[in-house]
Amino acid sequence: MSDLFQKGAAAAAVANDYSAKDIEVLEGLEPVRRRPGMYIGGTDERALHHLVSEVLDNAMDEAVAGHATRIELHLLAGDWVEIRDNGRGIPTDPHPKYPDKSALEVIFTMLHSGGKFGGDAYKTSGGLHGVGVSVVNALSDHLIVEVARDRRVVAQEYSRGHAQGPLAEVGQSQNRRGTTVRFHPDAQIFGDELHFKAATLYRLARSKAYLHRGVEIRWSVEATVPRPAEIPQEETLHFPGGIADYLASSLDGRPTLMPQAFTGLAEFQGAVGKVEWAIAWPEDEEGFCNTYCNTIPTPQGGTHEAGFRSAILRAVRAYGEMVGNKRVAQITGDDLMGGAAAMLSAFIREPQFQGQTKEKLVSAEAQKLVENAIKDHADHFLTADPAQTAILLEKLIDRAEERMKRKEKKDTARQSATRRLRLPGKLADCSRNDSAGTEVFLVEGDSAGGSAKQARNRETQAVLPLRGKILNVASASTDKLKGNQELKDLVLALGCGQGDRCDATKLRYERVIIMTDADVDGAHIASLLMTFFYREMRPIIEAGNLYLAQPPLYRITQGGKSIYASDDAERERLLKTEFNGRGKVEISRFKGLGEMPPAQLRDTTMDPKKRVLLRVQIVDLPGEDDTETLVEKLMGRKPELRFAFIQENAQFARDIDI
Repeated sequence: MSDLFQKGAAAAAVANDYSAKDIEVLEGLEPVRRRPGMYIGGTDERALHHLVSEVLDNAMDEAVAGHATRIELHLLAGDWVEIRDNGRGIPTDPHPKYPDKSALEVIFTMLHSGGKFGGDAYKTSGGLHGVGVSVVNALSDHLIVEVARDRRVVAQEYSRGHAQGPLAEVGQSQNRRGTTVRFHPDAQIFGDELHFKAATLYRLARSKAYLHRGVEIRWSVEATVPRPAEIPQEETLHFPGGIADYLASSLDGRPTLMPQAFTGLAEFQGAVGKVEWAIAWPEDEEGFCNTYCNTIPTPQGGTHEAGFRSAILRAVRAYGEMVGNKRVAQITGDDLMGGAAAMLSAFIREPQFQGQTKEKLVSAEAQKLVENAIKDHADHFLTADPAQTAILLEKLIDRAEERMKRKEKKDTARQSATRRLRLPGKLADCSRNDSAGTEVFLVEGDSAGGSAKQARNRETQAVLPLRGKILNVASASTDKLKGNQELKDLVLALGCGQGDRCDATKLRYERVIIMTDADVDGAHIASLLMTFFYREMRPIIEAGNLYLAQPPLYRITQGGKSIYASDDAERERLLKTEFNGRGKVEISRFKGLGEMPPAQLRDTTMDPKKRVLLRVQIVDLPGEDDTETLVEKLMGRKPELRFAFIQENAQFARDIDI
């Protein structure tokens, strides 16, 4: 028995041994392949197309720096993408720090390498982290780069981040110059079901052409690649008017408060860089605000957007004071931008973004640079046409006064037929005055809000975009709850009060529909919203007015037949029962509502004749925790209760993505 005990103790000692040999070091680009989400935000369709953005951004940097005038983006058969520019070409001479490697190979095989750190090769650029093209290389099973430079044409091939041979000379060229990158994403990373979408890449190319008025982008898609009818097979994209052309195209003849949009281009004062802008105020108040930094989309805005808002707001207030209109002092940035259609493109040196996917600009100096560059132009714009400016001011003052009245009364009455009530935030209200038959969709973000606004029935359906995940009211303090603008806007839009004053009979809509993405984040947002309604507007649930939309997760297509599936189980069932096996079956996974075309969003999720809604009800089951206890356990302030719940229910979890 003692021998057995000693052997067991020795085995336990070996099992518990922890030494230097257990420390794993990932070299080269292996960290990218192990954790692609850290570099491109995931392995879904959005991340797949982000690969193209990374390569295209490098070509755009050459154009912005004045070294390239033409960029080509070709979508080829078999999910190959080719991007070519006529810039200087990536250097191919030996790298001083790694003399056995060319500078080209260093750039493509090492993280944090590139020509954008020192500040001499590029004054302003989108790719500052030095990881973009190396990440694309790491996540491609095949990549070929070809450089025409110094009258030589050289090429090198890679696979999954590793060079497949030395840099080789493939020819000579007297006139040609630039870089060509052709790559194929790795199915080991992205799977076999994801494919490049011609429509997505075309929109990407078109937006880049708008953002740099001096560049010509040549788009093409191979004839065998599927594409929507509205997407051209070939097109040369060149917009001398820049983002002003984009704004005019987006408004498409819709009437605006002022006949001319406020547009301009200005260099920064005392710093390298410039800013371009275009803004108009549509009469229907269904606007948008698209911002960019160094041609990189920043959907979450940031400091450049803050400077843009501040410059125009200061100009509006200054003009009002000049003409003796003291009421302009009550106008806020939200009053100014809530119904505006705006485009902003800033080029700054060494920008700081939030995360590698660069969705928000956080450079502190950008706000003051943009504000100072635009302010004088805004002053001149407003003074150029006093009659039209007076119309704009009256609308903005009207919006501000309505906001303050709602704040004082706390409750919002149903809008009258004689005057349109200007509601908070980015609410796109319906036109029917009576609440019967109306509904409001609560959606996540401006992207989903834009699709929903286009898909809705304007008479009976309203859309209120909410920015990100709302406050968890079950664990927040009273002060945080009172100060949360997103929840204030939601309460004001519904118009039936909050807390003890909530009266479901005063609800401005017959149905309140929570419409979030069909993924984990969407479920989390829906949970937070249901918690808010349960805690603060419970009569709405008790009256049966709160619903959950059921957007599909998959679209299954075979020939001319398309069916939508809400989850994996339904997808597998439909594949077995609805498709006969003749012809190729294509399965598309929707990343989110913002990526779903408005027509599909309407047909699958918003059309009352075709959709499925789940009514939210309060049901206390015998032998189970009551609703109040369950909400407190899962959403309350005590994390130990959630931990205990997870321990008790972990055995029931299936198909966890970790």
